[in-house]
Parts: sequence; C-alpha cells; structure tokens
Amino acid sequence: MQNFEYCNKTKIIFGKETENLAGSETVKVLAGDRYAKRILLHHSGGSAARSGLIDRVKESFKKAGVEWVELTGVQPNPRLSLVLEGIEIVKKEKLELIFAVGGGSAIDSAKAIAVGAVNDGDIWDFFEKKRSADRALPIGTILTIPAAGSESSTSCVITKEEGPWKRGMNFQCNRPAFSILNPQLTYSLPPYQTACGIVDMMAHIMERYFTKVPNVELTDELCEGALRTIIRNARKIFNGAFDNYDARAEIMWTGALAHNGFLDTGRLGDWASHALDHELSAVFDIAHGAGLAILFPSWLRYVYREDMSRVARFAAKVWGVDGAFYDYEQAALEGISRMENFFRSIGMPVSFADANLDTSRIPELAKRAFSLRPVIGNFRKLVEKDALAIYEMAAK
Repeated sequence: MQNFEYCNKTKIIFGKETENLAGSETVKVLAGDRYAKRILLHHSGGSAARSGLIDRVKESFKKAGVEWVELTGVQPNPRLSLVLEGIEIVKKEKLELIFAVGGGSAIDSAKAIAVGAVNDGDIWDFFEKKRSADRALPIGTILTIPAAGSESSTSCVITKEEGPWKRGMNFQCNRPAFSILNPQLTYSLPPYQTACGIVDMMAHIMERYFTKVPNVELTDELCEGALRTIIRNARKIFNGAFDNYDARAEIMWTGALAHNGFLDTGRLGDWASHALDHELSAVFDIAHGAGLAILFPSWLRYVYREDMSRVARFAAKVWGVDGAFYDYEQAALEGISRMENFFRSIGMPVSFADANLDTSRIPELAKRAFSLRPVIGNFRKLVEKDALAIYEMAAK
C-alpha cells in the first residue's frame, strides 16, 4: 500500500425531498468573509426545469433570502464557451457561490466557472496542465443523474469546441461545499441516460481496481463490493423497477463513492480507458458512459496478461466466474465477456458499429490521445500503437 492523504470537504445531504434544503444549505456556506447570499444558478434548462425541480429550488432560495442569476444551456460534454460566459457573469454580478442542478455536465461546468472566477488568465490553461489552482468559489449541487461522481470529487472535465478537445482538471478546490442527492429525482431518467451513468461509475471503480500496487486488500474488497452493488441494482431497475427507490438509492450513493477518492487510497489506478474515451467523446460527441462501454472491454482484453491473477479475481469476485474455470486466463476472458454482455443487456453500445462511429478516424483518435503526454495508463503503459490496437479491437 502506498502512502496517501485523503480529505473530502463535501457535505452530502441524501434522501427524499432534500432538494427543498437548497436555500438553507446555501446560506450556511462561507464565501470569503461572509455567507453566500448571491449565487449563480447553473443548469441545462431542460428536464430539471420541465419537471418543476428548478421552481422548487428557486422557492427554497427565496425562503432563505438567497438572490440568484440564472445561466442555462449546459450540454452533455459541457462546453468551454458556456464556462467563459459564466465566469464573466459571476465577475460582473459579484456572485459568491455556484449552484449546479443536474448531472456531471452541469456540475463540471459549475466547477470550471468557480475556478475561473477567482483565478486570472485563460481557464483552459488548467485543463492543459500549464498551471494548477488552489482556490475557487464554493459550489453547491443537486444531483439528478448519478454517473460522473462530480458531486463530491476533485474532477472536472470540459470540452473546448475548437479542436474539439476534451480535457480534465483535478484540484481539491473543485470539491463542492455540499451536494444534495435525492434518488426520487432519477425516476424519470430515460433508460439510455441511466445506463450511461451506470457504466460511468463502474468505470471509475475499475480504473482504480486495475492496479499494480500490492497489499491493497481493503480497497480491493470495497471496489468489488461496490461493483456488485451497482450490477445487482442495475438489473433490478432494467427488469422493470424504474421507480424502485431502494435500487435507485444504492446506485446514486455508490456512484458518489466511486469517484470521491476514497477508493484511490493507497493505490495507483490506470485511467487509460478514460484518456481514450476523452478523444472518442470529443470527436464524436458521444456520451461518456457509452464511450467507456465501447472501450473498457477492449482495453482489458488488450492488457489482461499484465496480471492475469488480478483479472481472474475480478472475474470471480464481480462477475461470479466459478471453479469450472481452471486457469487464470480462461477465467479472465470469461469475466471480460460477462462484463461486455452486461453492458449490452442495459442497452449500451460495445463497439464502434453499435454507436455508428466512423472507423476511418481511428488513427486520428490514437494520435490525439497522446497530445499532452507520451504514455497513458499505469496497469500497462500504453503508447500510440497500443491505443491504435485498442480502438481497432473496439471497432470489430
């Protein structure tokens, strides 16, 4: 086990009707030398507004004496242009907190605004690793799409339209001050969005699980248990129980824990699949979870020989591959097949063809994946020829 530091400042407010606490929680947050009373309300303007959720949030703000300026227009794979617009509004209006309502896209857009509002210069510098940030405006969230784990993570991913380029920044100041999680708000999610979220949170766990660091028994067990929890409750939901509160609650809470850093402790994850998907979803504007469903099985088939015993353990502990498989390689490959079949069973694409992606752009994708660094991944270090092979495996 490696040395580590773990600190998570995000307060989680979980349960039914908790969105009605938006105003009272906001005024508890200290913004500089005063409590937050003037905020940016940031969301897509779509389903959260149509469902009446935004109206309930505004009513909560009114009761707490919170004033807001509203910025809508968040899209999947959130755009830099909207972030820049938000930064200008926050500076002009002297706002003190960014409040996001939505999934990872809304929260990540809010995080980028929060950093850009108090750090001079080009916000994109942070995404290109040219500098780091240690301060941001406070952030509050109401999560409506369990997936990215952004509600309590250090992570923020934004797409720059010129390119296009999809890049992330990870700073402690990105963690929200508080996040409100009500599983009831996820009942109306379309099956495709639900499935994308499930794959996204599973990938966050699997990126951490496939490590070369020995003696990480506790986090191994936690990762395996979290994955089993997601799979078991996803099957309940996709077997017709879309409004099953208990299943939705398990999915929502596990999604937050999947990416808040707790499962990182003492270990070094891989993250090559995320790097490969950032190019896939930037070029084709495909949902992140769908891209990961396409790429993760191919990545694992490409690298499993690096540590067949770990991949075989994954097959046994997560996918129930039993003693009928007498060698690590057979078990490992069966586990990968079961993972792929699970993705397919919840309506996810598992190949370029399933998502109607242009395979002629594969060489471009492989080249783009190394625009910021010469290698990606840790379980196995990958270079451009490896990325090309993985993309080509995913195309079949």
